[in-house]
Amino acid sequence: MALSSLRPHIRPTLLLAYPVVLSQLGHILVSVCDSVVVGQTGTVPLAAVSLGVSVTTVVMMLGLGVSMGITPLVAAADGRRDTVALGQLLVNGVTMSTLAGLALAGLGWLLLPLLPHIDQPAEVVQLALPWARVMFLSLIPLMVFQGFKQFAEGLGLTRQAMQLSVLANVLNAVLCYGLVFGRLGMPDLGMMGAAWATLVARLLMAVLMAAYVLRTPRLAPYRAAAGSWLRLSPAVLGRLLGLGFPIGVQMIFEVGAFAFSAIMAGWLGATTQAAHQIAINVASVTYMAASGIGAAATIRVGNLSGLGDRAGARHAGYTAYLLTFAFMTAMGLLLIAGRQWVPQFYNGDPAVASQAVGLLLIAALFQISDGLQVVGLGALRGLHDVKVPSVVALLSYWAAALPLGYFLGFKLGWGAPGVWVGLLVGLTLVAGLLLYRFGLLSATARQPVNEPAGVQR
Repeated sequence: MALSSLRPHIRPTLLLAYPVVLSQLGHILVSVCDSVVVGQTGTVPLAAVSLGVSVTTVVMMLGLGVSMGITPLVAAADGRRDTVALGQLLVNGVTMSTLAGLALAGLGWLLLPLLPHIDQPAEVVQLALPWARVMFLSLIPLMVFQGFKQFAEGLGLTRQAMQLSVLANVLNAVLCYGLVFGRLGMPDLGMMGAAWATLVARLLMAVLMAAYVLRTPRLAPYRAAAGSWLRLSPAVLGRLLGLGFPIGVQMIFEVGAFAFSAIMAGWLGATTQAAHQIAINVASVTYMAASGIGAAATIRVGNLSGLGDRAGARHAGYTAYLLTFAFMTAMGLLLIAGRQWVPQFYNGDPAVASQAVGLLLIAALFQISDGLQVVGLGALRGLHDVKVPSVVALLSYWAAALPLGYFLGFKLGWGAPGVWVGLLVGLTLVAGLLLYRFGLLSATARQPVNEPAGVQR
């Protein structure tokens, strides 16, 4: 494929991507802030955050995935200029996300009693349990935010969520610092202060994003088309879940693999678990940035497919691949250059830092694979292809990456680096298979799905 055919898509993709990148980074920067601030209080609290993040992130990603089903349907309906369908997607999408938040918070609380039974250090579990309870509670406002955000992003309105994400992260950082250390006139809550700061920041995000979608004149036609918020459509909800739930399952397979790797690190002790948290926290920042480009790919591919422009959708997807390759290559080189000093921001324990340096080197090596697999997922979502990628993720992570990581880490005695090499192999498998599938589907003459089931014009 000639570069000239991709060039017209670079600017539109970047204009869509950069606000989404910053918005997506908002999710992970909460964890970064928690880890950096809590890490200053000791190795065991940092290990507790690692365990708590591993558990809560798996549940959170299911919710984020479910809500992501809104965006490609909105993008396709916007491509058709179908105002009635957009109104129905607004009401049903926000309702679905809100109910998912309530269900996931309850599910999280039900899972917490299992933590003492997964062979983690007792002192780590004791600190992680109350922290995770508050974090699960924060999923409710987060999912309300997601419902409104994904609708707006499907229309190409990405800057508003970005601005709110920046605001919320500033608030979270101030509250986290004040509540963890008892500064700025706030009570000293220790590591629990980080959890309460996150809850408050997510409440603010939900309120402000809802206010934007429900009040801005630009979206008035869709609110009018929606009619009553009590007029839900089982068919539209089914379509949203049919697209979003497989996305959530795929994200669980991926994030669950990384979460289980944190549990395996815990089997090696609190020091190794703390080092793992530093490395995975840094890698997650670049991953979320790449996922923003993937979200832009979903919007561009979905919109062009809705217009019936199959060639344009193909070129838009490959443009996102190209941009992600360039970005993640740069991030990998940056990680290699900075791996010696990055751990110092998190924790002053030399034993933790020395282990983190080695893990960051492996993280640098899988940057390209990590970026390409997430943009592949985004491009395929734009084509409404979500089930096969879930199977690819299941087999690559749980049948290949984790067994290999366990073998290298525990049978061959490589420790945490062996676990991470397994993750590197899994990410590379997923990236290659999804690239092949996007090339296959985008080259066919099959027309995209033009009408969500149950949506009436």
